[in-house]
This record gives sequence, C-alpha cells and structure tokens, in this order.
Amino acid sequence: MTGHPLFPSQEIGSLMKPRWQLQGAHGGPLDERARTEFQAWDERIHFTRGAEAIASALLSGSPGSVTPEQIRDLGALFGLRYFESAGLDRVYDAEARRIEMYEYPIRQMHGFRFFGHVRSFDNKYYLKAANTGAIRLERPYHTEEFEFVRAHARAEPKIPITGPYTLADWSFNEHFLARQKGWKGKASRRAAQREFVVELARNAIRPTLAALIDSGCRVIQIDEPAAGTHPDEGDLVAEGFNAATEGLDAEFSMHICFSNYRNLFPALLEAKRCRQWAWEFANRDRDGRDGYEILNVLREYGDTRDVGLGVLDVHRDEVETPEKVAERIGRAAKILGDPKRIWVNPDCGLRTRSLEVAYAKLGAMHRGAELARAERSNPRT
Repeated sequence: MTGHPLFPSQEIGSLMKPRWQLQGAHGGPLDERARTEFQAWDERIHFTRGAEAIASALLSGSPGSVTPEQIRDLGALFGLRYFESAGLDRVYDAEARRIEMYEYPIRQMHGFRFFGHVRSFDNKYYLKAANTGAIRLERPYHTEEFEFVRAHARAEPKIPITGPYTLADWSFNEHFLARQKGWKGKASRRAAQREFVVELARNAIRPTLAALIDSGCRVIQIDEPAAGTHPDEGDLVAEGFNAATEGLDAEFSMHICFSNYRNLFPALLEAKRCRQWAWEFANRDRDGRDGYEILNVLREYGDTRDVGLGVLDVHRDEVETPEKVAERIGRAAKILGDPKRIWVNPDCGLRTRSLEVAYAKLGAMHRGAELARAERSNPRT
C-alpha cells in the first residue's frame, strides 16, 4: 500500500449508466432530462475536458456526428472523473463500456453456443451459453478498455474481470460432462465442473490477464459472485484463481459478494496469489447484527491478507453518515488487529443506485475514511 494513506479507498464495480450515454449510444438526440443531467455532472466533475467537440455535438442535437466509440470514451471519462472527484485512491471507468459481466467474455472464446436469456435476480436477465467444445480464446479482451483508462486516469487504475469459476457456473457444462465415463452422478459432475473451471482459467482468463499486465496493468480484481452459491466448491474457486494467475506479476484481489464467507473456508485460503479479499459487510450490518464479525474467520485461520472492506450498502438509498463509515472501519480494524490491511469500498457495484445517491454514498465513504484516520492519529484519552 506504498503511497496510499491509511484506509485508502477504491471502487468495486459498475455504476448506473448516465441517461445521456444510453441515448447517445443509440444515435438519437438527447432529451431535456439527459441534457440537464449531462450539464449538471459536467459542472460538478468536469468530465468533458479534452472532449469538448463531442460534448458540443451531443448538446447541440447533432449526435450523428459522434461515433459510438466516442460516446463510450466519454462514458469512460465520466466514470473516471466521478470516482476521482469522490476522492477514491483506486479507480476504474465504472465499466462504462460493458453491458454485463458474462456474455462479453464468453463471446471472445471458442467452444460455446448461446441458447437464450435466463433470469439471474429480480428482473435482470443474461444470455446463457453452453460449453460445447474445447475452450480457445479468440483474443484477449478488456485490453483496449484498460489502455484508455491508463491514459486518462489521475488516480491509480484497477481493473475488474469476471473470474473463471463464475463464467463456468453461469454456463451449461456439456462438453466436459460428456467426457466423463459412466453414470453422470454427483462425483462425475463435480469432476467435469473442475475441468471446466481450470480450462477456462488456463486457456482464456490467464492469457487475458497476461495481456493486461503487458499493457501496464498492476492491480486486478477477479470477480467471483457465483462463489457463494455453492459453498462446497470453495476449492474450485481457489483452483480456478490459481490457474488463471499462475506466474503472473500483479496485485490480485478476489471480490465475492453476498455470501456466507465462513462456508468457503478453509478451501478459499488456497488462492495463493490473492493479496486482498474484497467482500461485502455493510449489507448485513443492521437490525442488531454485526456485519463485520465474519472477519474473525481470517483470524481463526491466521490469514493476514488485506481486506477490501464494504462500508456502503449498495441495496439501500439511505446514505451512510461519515461517522457510521468511520465506526465500521474502526470495528474492522479492531478485529483484524492491523489497520494497514484495510481498503474501504462499497459492498459491490453501485449500479442499482441513482448517480446522485451513489455519489453521496461515496462522498460519505471518503469523509468516513478521513475521520477514521484522524481517530488513529489523535486517539481519545
């Protein structure tokens, strides 16, 4: 954590896409609400500096002169300046170019066939594919996306990428299961799933990570939201992580959201190159429950890795006070025993909150980290 203050802050995922970006991407003129949104945010975070011609074309009602790529670039600049102006030490572009986290990476690989949309949660759907053959990467992905971020970021860039376990879990496993001999019972299915995860990691994720590192990326977050849905497969999560990161020189973290983390231990400890656990806590820290008690599992197993500490509940519009954020940081530091292990972040991506609510939450997070630092520097007597 050289060069960062105590309790540095980071983003953890995506933001809601601005109305102006969605309308601009479809090539139509901005409506009054989108124009107002565009101008208000530009006055606040100055995201159009260096892109004045694109901004002028959008606001003048001439979107036809702006390419979809330019719209995506401006969306990425918006995400960067949004996070940076909120005071974050590590940033990305809020996944401005990404529609979702599953379909795009799978489309960069051979060995898959898409079937149709399935419901993931609430009214959210994704296009699900089946693995029907050997996995081979068409080309490393997210590289151009990262290079744009690196060229324009003022804070330290950090890229999130969907992990191999989640990509496997969210797909139909046909190819590797068919290779299992005899009855396709529980043992055969588990063996097939292990092979699927490891092949995804080695043949698709690892070369993508290597290309990102070659482009100058030094901080990479592996997203494994599916990990908590099968707590008996923590060993597969760790094995996939290891196969994806083997021999690569970067700072890797693992983001798992909305899980009973205790159920994944001790298997998850085998993720050898993971330097930080980025977890959610604030979501469960209410109604008389201590959301940070789960950190005791790290003490029990003697694990001393850094912790990306979720201090913002991304499912509620209620904005946490800086004092609440500072109190949560202090509680976690007491459990961990070493405050230098803590990074602060939202529980997960803030895309389910409005841009105004998310910005207010991030501001409270930044001020809360400052309060927690001040408390460490000037403890009460």
